[in-house]
Amino acid sequence: MTDTTAGSVPWYRTLAPSQWRALIATNLGWLFDGFETYALFLTVGPAMHSLLDKSQYPHIPAYIGTVVAITLLGWGIGGLCGGIIADYIGRKRTMIYAILAYSILTGLTALSFSWISFALLRFLVGIAIGSEWATGSSMMAELWPKEARGRGASLMQCGFGIGFFIASLLWLFMSTFGPDAWRYMFLVGILPALLVLWIRTSIDESPAWRHSDARRREARQRKESGAALSTEDAALNRFTIADLFAEAEIRRRTILVFLLSFSTTLAWWGISSWISPFIASVAAKDHLPPQQWVSYAGMAYNLGGIIGYIALGFFADSFGRKPVVMLYFAGAFLLTPVLYLWTHDINLLLVAALVNGFFTLGIYSWMPVWLPELYPTRSRATGTAFAFNAPRFVAFLGPLFAGALIVQFGGFSRAAMMFACIYILGFVVAPFLPETKGKPLPA
Repeated sequence: MTDTTAGSVPWYRTLAPSQWRALIATNLGWLFDGFETYALFLTVGPAMHSLLDKSQYPHIPAYIGTVVAITLLGWGIGGLCGGIIADYIGRKRTMIYAILAYSILTGLTALSFSWISFALLRFLVGIAIGSEWATGSSMMAELWPKEARGRGASLMQCGFGIGFFIASLLWLFMSTFGPDAWRYMFLVGILPALLVLWIRTSIDESPAWRHSDARRREARQRKESGAALSTEDAALNRFTIADLFAEAEIRRRTILVFLLSFSTTLAWWGISSWISPFIASVAAKDHLPPQQWVSYAGMAYNLGGIIGYIALGFFADSFGRKPVVMLYFAGAFLLTPVLYLWTHDINLLLVAALVNGFFTLGIYSWMPVWLPELYPTRSRATGTAFAFNAPRFVAFLGPLFAGALIVQFGGFSRAAMMFACIYILGFVVAPFLPETKGKPLPA
């Protein structure tokens, strides 16, 4: 299709069936990740009440923070490893292995017999979940055209919010099933395993990765034969993690996206982990059923997130990556006190949660939109995974410290505002990255 013809046709009509199938697969994979993640937020309180002795109940916020932190740590490890694997064995195979692993491990979480076994399984689930995202993001970037790449990435990313929303809706009903309701939520997490069969038969491997893999094999053969290596051959023979720091420009980008991702991740996990218990505490003071209002708030928050995810990609394709990302960081910072400090009516809290979700959840779309456009194919999944997951090795401390701060301060508001200030870092760093709107991917 010529540029003139393409310009006269709506962007969604320029896409091939295989590109739509890739979107569906990556969206569903991330949807189930979102369901599983938010199921933890919704159920970790009841789970700790079930698995801890009554004498330990006053310290439940600290236990919750520990469990969430351990999950985040596993996510960081798995995500980094998954990105490396995807650059060496392919996007499709890595996605299949990740989805199968987190489906099985999530189901096993329902059988937890102590808070330690629960935390250990959460760590393993985190490893599996982390492996899926960078793979899907790289696949979407490589299969979708540059004019619609931001839209495709944001439509993939919104699956996470849809998963959050479904978890909230399901918990609205399952929370009435008694003290073991949290176990039933995790049993539902087995269902994504069915997605593996469809991916195996319906999704194509990325041609860009196939070409890069062939070049890597040829470069490796030349090295083994003792032939002189070109600059490209040397790059293809480097371990992908080392490749992120070998060249000055790629090294600069890696440092900047680490800081941007660190700001996104630490602030969100330090703030949003506590929306459910915060809403529950407000509802209890108003003599309303806490878990019911937790579900309402979760649905409102994630509805805002879904809209925010999608909007970021569409805005980024229209106005550029930099200004849109900066706008989201500013909005995330300003909307945190609206939710935690300035809104006291339980009904208005639902509105505040929705708008807060637009920014604090929606901001995550910058990663699948922007990150794959910053790295060459040979290390794209590794670079994307590093930026997305490496901050978790520090950010996992956010929920841990937030839980301790909540216990110390006797409330959620002060702890949330402390972590909201981290969004300022992202706002400052974003302008230093290159604008990639409408540009081809680095080869």
